[in-house]
Amino acid sequence: MASATNTYARAFADAVLDGRLDPGKTLQEAQALAALVAGNKQLHDVWENPSIPAEQKRAVLDSIVTREGISRTARNFMAMLIDHRRINLLEPIVKQFEQELNQRLGFVEADVTSAHDLAESERRALETQVQKLTGKKVKARYSRDASLLGGAVIRVGSTIFDGSVQGQLERIRQAISN
Repeated sequence: MASATNTYARAFADAVLDGRLDPGKTLQEAQALAALVAGNKQLHDVWENPSIPAEQKRAVLDSIVTREGISRTARNFMAMLIDHRRINLLEPIVKQFEQELNQRLGFVEADVTSAHDLAESERRALETQVQKLTGKKVKARYSRDASLLGGAVIRVGSTIFDGSVQGQLERIRQAISN
């Protein structure tokens, strides 16, 4: 199913970028729809049920789209997934869609874990450093882990930059034991 996920995500990214739509807004809409489906088993079951006519499924979708103010592109994408009975792949497709947009727009995702909440100036400085290292614009997600004692750990893809006090102590311990 990974290839189906990638295929749908690439097609959705093509539609958004070729149509010169706002990728951030469209991603938020797709994430909102995915969260709605994930949080509502009845809705998921209706859209996956082959005995319910496609027109009725799309009517439910259209009422949600109208209520939530979802764009026509996101609506059409959802309708395609409903028609092809791929709603069960919605969440991974949306995640892959985000990765596809990031790659095409020159962004890299960074997960930053710090010992304490970072001030906005610290976040900007950190993102600037990651941008210099990767050569790409940075979309960072922040979390806190007091066990780090100080500093931060940054994960970009499979690469980890450990600037934490805990990491430094571990490196010192290893150097002494060798």
